Order: sequence, then C-alpha cells, then structure tokens
Amino acid sequence: YESWTIPFVNLLMLPLGLVGAVTAVTLRVLPNDIYLQIGLLTTIGLSTKNAILIIQFIKAQLHEGKELVEATLTAVKIRLRPVIMTSLAFFFGTLPLALTKGAGAAAQNAIGTAVTGGLLSATFIDLIFIPFFFVLVSRLFGRKKYLREGA
Repeated sequence: YESWTIPFVNLLMLPLGLVGAVTAVTLRVLPNDIYLQIGLLTTIGLSTKNAILIIQFIKAQLHEGKELVEATLTAVKIRLRPVIMTSLAFFFGTLPLALTKGAGAAAQNAIGTAVTGGLLSATFIDLIFIPFFFVLVSRLFGRKKYLREGA
C-alpha cells in the first residue's frame, strides 16, 4: 500500500463488519462454535474486500489530482453499485445456508447466519464509514504524503 493509512483504515473496519453477524447469530440463538467462527472470519474477509475496493478507487482519484474529500465522494459514487451488487449476490448465495433444515443443518445455519447477517450490515456500514475513516486518517496522518504527491 506504500503507506500505513490504508491498512489502518481497513483495521478500523473489522469490528464494524462483525456487528451484523453477531446480531444475527444472537437473534437466532445459535451457539458459539467453530462453524460460527468460520462465518465470522468469512465476514471479516468480505468486509475487508469492500474496504480495499473503495480505498483503491480513492487512491486512483487522488492520483488524478482531486482533493481528498472530492476524491473520496467520487470513489464511493463510482463503487457503490458494484459493491452492493457483489454483496447482495453473496448474501442471496448464503441465504439457503442460514435457512436450511435437516441433517447437518446446525453447521450450515451457523455459517450462513453469520455470513448473511454480517455481510448485509457490513455492506451498508462500510459504505458510510470507509470514506469517513479514510478522510479522518488521511488528515491526521497522511496529509504530508498526499501534498507531496500533488493530490
């Protein structure tokens, strides 16, 4: 990433990605077992993927010479639809896991519920907080770098 700003923003997003997963699992009263923990790890990975996609677009906008806030808003507008589409596709793909019945359903329910709830909330939370955290962290720590690069 060539700076500590971007990984730091990604780390700030990790707990926010788990809010929906923990809420969904709590509402369904599922036990905290290995399957649930796999679902939580998957949710973290998908939430981080969304953050990386948006942050890379922000960096591209900054390298084109836009101001920090303008670059951030432009990147979010451009990446809004692709992020929502991929997240909803994954959501509907894991929904049968969360709702399945029968043999082996407990494991599938735990993974499916964690991923479905986590991804649904993480998608919308990420779209709000990634730009906020990126601008905040860039202004606090990364301002000199962006000024040197001419962005």
